[in-house]
Amino acid sequence: MRFQPVIGLEVHVQLNTQSKIFCGCSTRFGAEPNHNTCPVCLGLPGALPVLNRQVVESAIMAGLATNCSIAHRSIFARKNYFYPDLPKGYQISQFEQPICEKGWLEIQLEGQPPKRIGITRIHMEEDAGKLVHGLGNGSGVDLNRAGTPLLEVVSEPDFRSADEAVAYLKQLHQIVTYLGICDGNMEEGSFRCDANVSVMPVGSATFGTRAEIKNVNSFKFVKAAIEYEINRQIDLIEDGGTVVQETRLFDPNSGSTRSMRGKEEAHDYRYFPDPDLVPLVISADWVERTEKELPELPASKRQRFITQFGLSEYDAEVLTASRSLADYFEETAAFAHNPKAAANWVMGEVTRALNDNGLAIDACPVAPRRLADLLHLIDKGTISNNIAKKVFELMWQCDKEPAAIVEEQGMAQVSDSGAIEAAIDQILAANQGQVEEFRSGKDKVFGFFVGQVMKAMKGKANPAVVNELLLKKLNG
Repeated sequence: MRFQPVIGLEVHVQLNTQSKIFCGCSTRFGAEPNHNTCPVCLGLPGALPVLNRQVVESAIMAGLATNCSIAHRSIFARKNYFYPDLPKGYQISQFEQPICEKGWLEIQLEGQPPKRIGITRIHMEEDAGKLVHGLGNGSGVDLNRAGTPLLEVVSEPDFRSADEAVAYLKQLHQIVTYLGICDGNMEEGSFRCDANVSVMPVGSATFGTRAEIKNVNSFKFVKAAIEYEINRQIDLIEDGGTVVQETRLFDPNSGSTRSMRGKEEAHDYRYFPDPDLVPLVISADWVERTEKELPELPASKRQRFITQFGLSEYDAEVLTASRSLADYFEETAAFAHNPKAAANWVMGEVTRALNDNGLAIDACPVAPRRLADLLHLIDKGTISNNIAKKVFELMWQCDKEPAAIVEEQGMAQVSDSGAIEAAIDQILAANQGQVEEFRSGKDKVFGFFVGQVMKAMKGKANPAVVNELLLKKLNG
């Protein structure tokens, strides 16, 4: 029997506000255990929550960017369950009336038509604390993270492969980081995913029993976890077994999932409106104002780069991978007046140097204007592209302007035809065998001569002049 996977995703987006969702405690990562806490996030009796307005702003932005409807009135609810890292015994979340509903994102895999993925809802909630194991004979509870603001983005079960799920996750990750509402740091748990996976016979209209894979925090692991779970369920069914509804964990070391607990239903949490929080009312003016303040989103920026700068789809995709990288390229192109050269250098030398040094584009020591000045030297013929790469390496190490480096190091390109011609004559005289090969029709020998001339002139000869003079000499 052939099976069809059915996948839905629940993504937790940690908002990068300075304070928590219902109190003024810091959300700073890495503080001493239980340092960023107060009576509200500790769940002490009588402590009352006060909603952080910036969390609401972020939720509206996320909803607009994912084509959701923004609710005029939404309600916070108590999600009741017991766990040691949940001090109140319930989590403040949203249930029946979330802030955003009925959105969508469009994904496209290579060689396939675009596919629209439905977004059921986006709601606000507080994070729980964290259990710390390995403390002597027991475990500890760190409540620094308790009350950290989250958006939960719940998709429709529209994915039919792990690759589709990963494409959606990457696009959602890009959107929330472009909006500036999440730092996107998956290692620190700022962007993590629960995947609901089931399989059904091909042609069936009835979904199979789903298993939920909790808290997967990398695109690579999401793909591996989903693919493992699909194969596990198919093997189980084909062996005569039955898939049970449960929550599972993914083990990246073994590449497998394992059972954690039975999967709860909504009624198990006994949701009810939080009596300490009044309904949230969002005016049409608030939504309209927020929409006007949205930054240019990745899809729009990609299309603009293609039309405005004449870039290929691939180049535009690479250069808009992050908002910071796109800004760096666009500023370089504006100074250089040569978008294609700017794109090639940002995707080439700049990205290579950043990777070699473990830096993000925000920490690049070569500012866009300085890179543009280097490109100007190439365009004017002052230096060749190969010499420019050496200049760039020196620019990476110091604050000197490229023109000053070229002058100090004697790197200026030689375009004097007399000097180049003299070098060519010496090369041809010393390599008569290769000259005869070229004249007998072996054109590939031409590259040998170019290389020899450039070597003799220490890479400073103008390549165009070298090619022109060599052809005249060889064909003369």
